[in-house]
Amino acid sequence: MLKEFKEFAMRGNVMDMAIGIIIGAAFGKIVSSLVNDVIMPPIGYLIGGIDFSELVVTIKEATADTAAVTLNYGTFLNTVIDFIIIAFAIFMVIKGMNKLKRKEEAPPPEPTTKDCPHCLTTIPIKATRCPACTSDLK
Repeated sequence: MLKEFKEFAMRGNVMDMAIGIIIGAAFGKIVSSLVNDVIMPPIGYLIGGIDFSELVVTIKEATADTAAVTLNYGTFLNTVIDFIIIAFAIFMVIKGMNKLKRKEEAPPPEPTTKDCPHCLTTIPIKATRCPACTSDLK
């Protein structure tokens, strides 16, 4: 059983997936920083100095014993923008990979015709006699 698990874990697909998950997590942090620290501050400034992470709806005010109950829709907005940027970046990467893959997979088609060496008429590739000049093509 241990041997089977080792073979499963060391297969190329599993290792590729693990590497993709790790890189994806790091990429997610980069995009979150891009949204929170670079994109949202200018948008907030243009809208009137709003910090989106501070946009909340208070459901219940704080008391001496309990914290306030809030609906943090500004943080949700930042997360939605994170998702859109990540989804777009992944879409572009996959689109580029598919474009490269299509070029590799499309071999030139096999020829279906040839020219007769005597009269240069186009004839089927499997022909043994030219229909135009009746030359033997063996």
